[in-house]
Amino acid sequence: MNKLFLCIFTLLLVKADLHAQVNVIPQPLEVTSPSKGTFSLSDKTPIIYKQKGLEKSAAFLNGYLSQFYGFSLKQGNIKATTGIYLKIGNKAEKVAGNYALEVKKEGIFITAATEEGVFYGIQTLIQLLDPTEKTVQIPFVLIKDEPRFQYRGMHLDVTRHFFPLAFVKKYIDYLALHKMNYFHWHLTDDQGWRIEIKKYPKLTELGSTRKGTITGFLPGTGNTNTPHGGFYTQDEIRELVKYASDRYITVIPEIEMPGHGSAALTAYSFLGCTGGPYKVQETWGVFDDVFCAGNEQTFAFLQGVIDEVIALFPAKYIHIGGDECPKTSWKKCPKCQQRMKDHQLKNEHELQSYFVQRMEKYVNSKGKSIIGWDEILEGGLAQNATVMSWNGEEGGIEAAKQKHDAIMTPGNYMYFDYAQTAKRDSLTMPGLTTLQKVYSYEPVPQHLPKELTKYILGAQANVWTEYMSSPAKVEYMIFPRMSALSEVLWSSKESRNWNAFEKRLKRQFDRYKLWGANYYPFFQTAKSEAK
Repeated sequence: MNKLFLCIFTLLLVKADLHAQVNVIPQPLEVTSPSKGTFSLSDKTPIIYKQKGLEKSAAFLNGYLSQFYGFSLKQGNIKATTGIYLKIGNKAEKVAGNYALEVKKEGIFITAATEEGVFYGIQTLIQLLDPTEKTVQIPFVLIKDEPRFQYRGMHLDVTRHFFPLAFVKKYIDYLALHKMNYFHWHLTDDQGWRIEIKKYPKLTELGSTRKGTITGFLPGTGNTNTPHGGFYTQDEIRELVKYASDRYITVIPEIEMPGHGSAALTAYSFLGCTGGPYKVQETWGVFDDVFCAGNEQTFAFLQGVIDEVIALFPAKYIHIGGDECPKTSWKKCPKCQQRMKDHQLKNEHELQSYFVQRMEKYVNSKGKSIIGWDEILEGGLAQNATVMSWNGEEGGIEAAKQKHDAIMTPGNYMYFDYAQTAKRDSLTMPGLTTLQKVYSYEPVPQHLPKELTKYILGAQANVWTEYMSSPAKVEYMIFPRMSALSEVLWSSKESRNWNAFEKRLKRQFDRYKLWGANYYPFFQTAKSEAK
């Protein structure tokens, strides 16, 4: 009996020691240790693969090692007695992105059914590297893993504040390191138009720059009176899309309509109901001037924009916004009122539905699908639309009931522009979204019938940048909440445990330091708030 107790106690100690060494976020599905020991990784270790496509995963690992550990590895179809072996197996995957990673004395073996799965195995391998040491010893371990949700997203608003391409690439790397696979790029709004459209050059000539920006919390305590602007050329966008694709991340562009159009109206005043004058907004909020729904030129313009957007982004989806569209100008506009009569529309909500459905049909005709914020449910949902639910979970639930796909992004859990602490430590939006709250989020609504849960594709966090004027502030607002979100979206519901996550987070903070990323000091602040 004593021997049995000793064996069990020893096994528990070994398992505890293993988990102490394997501080991976998001938590893998299975972690075991067939034998005890470590593998030494050095510049003499090659990355070995035969199949085409795996060079992208090898290159990502090499780039990481070179940047943070000071050495890189030979890669390719190399003959060697030991190394990092990458392989696409013959088994069909049950879940897109699954992989197996084994570390033993003969080498490191990453096997998956697809290139994407191998890439996720590389991300786990990176997390087995000690971020506080330059000598790399990796514990012997066997990991079998797969993602829970097919949509694991992060959003970035570049309209309220413009960020250079180099930072957007860095942001993409952060997503990759957290096994995220969708980047929602918010490119147009009232405060700036950020994408070059060759057919309409005034969009960037006039619409990309505002004359100033309010200071302090809305409605503001003053104005910088300093022009703020910037946009991405089509060549830069192609570069970014490829950069993301090499990391198995799909970029979804958002072109706002029918609301949030001040920048576009400033460039082309005929797009509005009144003809102007319009301006690129210097403050935040919702504005009455929107695209005119009764003007055929509006649709011709937006179709021209969509044509160029589709050529730049190979993603299945185009996000058309559809949120926060005041009906004030439509109610006063003779053209909009005539449109309602012609199509027997009962009210302006149905006019918005007409607008969205008409644009959806055009997008569908180009082989693409639309995503819209949950206001696109008003007046009737477009035929093939995916709903992004931000006003709570109701929009996602309603979409699923109508057998439409939904992506959950409720503001009280998924808005990373909200403060992280009740003792507000910087200028932010007025909401509060703590790290614990993000980690507690369950994307599948509790009361959704089981047969409808398949319509919940996953979830996404949104980063609105009214109060984020620098890359450092963006990093501060996303870390460590992005790490919590990654576990919500990747790991099984059953494996999620706050206490275990909090322990692993301490090592994640070491990674933030290694990356040179700014971050919110959760442990220090949480301790002071508990007093």
